[in-house]
Amino acid sequence: MLNEKYRMLKSGTDIRGVACEGVPGDEVNLTNDVIAEMTYGYVLWVEDKLGKRSDELTMAVGRDCRISGERIAGVVIDTLLSCGVKVYDCGLSSTPSMFMTTVDFGCDASVEITASHHPFNRNGLKFFIREGGLDHGDIVAILEHAQAGDKPACTSRGTVKKVNYMENYSAHLRDLIKRGINAEDYDHPLKGFHIVVDAGNGVGGFYADGVLAPLGADTSGSRYLEPDGMFPNHVPNPEYPEAMESICEAVRESHADLGVIFDTDVDRGGAVDSNGKEINRNCLVAVSSYLALEGNEGGTVVTDSITSPGVTEYIEGFLGAKHYRYRRGYRNIINKAIELNRQGVNCPIASETSGHVAMRENYFLDDGAYLCTKIIIKMAQLAREGKTLNSLFESLKEPVEAVELRFKITEHDFKSAGEKVIDNLTAYAEAQPDWIVAPDNREGIRVSFDKDNGDGWFLLRLSVHDPILPLNIESDSYGGVDIIKEKVLSFLRTQSGIEVPD
Repeated sequence: MLNEKYRMLKSGTDIRGVACEGVPGDEVNLTNDVIAEMTYGYVLWVEDKLGKRSDELTMAVGRDCRISGERIAGVVIDTLLSCGVKVYDCGLSSTPSMFMTTVDFGCDASVEITASHHPFNRNGLKFFIREGGLDHGDIVAILEHAQAGDKPACTSRGTVKKVNYMENYSAHLRDLIKRGINAEDYDHPLKGFHIVVDAGNGVGGFYADGVLAPLGADTSGSRYLEPDGMFPNHVPNPEYPEAMESICEAVRESHADLGVIFDTDVDRGGAVDSNGKEINRNCLVAVSSYLALEGNEGGTVVTDSITSPGVTEYIEGFLGAKHYRYRRGYRNIINKAIELNRQGVNCPIASETSGHVAMRENYFLDDGAYLCTKIIIKMAQLAREGKTLNSLFESLKEPVEAVELRFKITEHDFKSAGEKVIDNLTAYAEAQPDWIVAPDNREGIRVSFDKDNGDGWFLLRLSVHDPILPLNIESDSYGGVDIIKEKVLSFLRTQSGIEVPD
């Protein structure tokens, strides 16, 4: 059983904590000692998983550009060396590239030091083996080793080699584009295309200079390519409106054919077409489904729980495939897709509205750069036919109104308290004649309403990590969100243990 100290470091299938001072109220808990303890725990977990001694292991270590990253990387590498591990020090790297070291370098395991889009003072660890990223139980096992002070039995010191694996990774993406477009000028398939990149001062700037420009693309007008761990321009998160407005503005100002945007560690991506239409959230799910279903016609698409009805209509009507709406959390949808494939279901993709998209053809790795590469290839293929990317999603029906509200759970056991509210709301909804409870919902409660009662739907669920009940509401009519919101709030005000506005 994890104590409070280590339980606070678990964030789903990652480890995250406060790595440096600078935000009032945030006390540093990713100290050098704690990082070393968790690294020992990881080595022990890998030993057990792979049946190898620590001095037989090879591991890669990379980091994003956070100001605490270099310190943490130094502790992780030194700890691995003390266990006899052969280490590849990859320096500034994307998260997906660290998984790919298990493919290209044959590493037994790898570590990326990142906290995704979280504030500058936070950081964390993401772990990989050749099978993919670790699950919840694996993280618990690592933290239990750390809590107990367990260490591998090792007698020799390992070796370290500095490598720039991002060069290899960029070459891999360039080769995908060359083969996918197969242009007459094979080595410069993007000649004549203007593509801008917004890296948000994360580590995604390599995509402009290392992938697109060598292939002939004009990348002028790109923004915030220089890594800066303070993220001075906008939060590097494609879910945030200010981030998407930044790349939209870059496309408009540059008159570009396409814009792409990444989060800090490039496991998520988004795009903007030449008309300024965001390929994000519902649209990103639709487009990525289109791409993954080529050659997998009639397959199944796994998405998170908050996709709009228009996504289902697009996947099942326009694409002739099947839509499996599951739970929020990128690891949840990836695991479900892998499970369905093992059951014999042709499921080529898991796609989340947050920008996490994992394709079977790419090891079910959520990789923003790979996703944007696929979009760019399709853009060039369509251009030959005199078409644009817009033709892929012009039939997608988007809601007229949408909002997300977040209610704080005040009970200490927030999970039980949140689940009780959801259970109570479910019982209430099932008793209402005009509330249509979704029969295929797999997270929280999802209810639809006809045109006379809001013309839309809501989903109330428990947050993956936090003591929060998020409420998503969408409507196909103006004013519909307010109608649905008041129906739900009227009930929630009767519940204890949550903060609901009057």
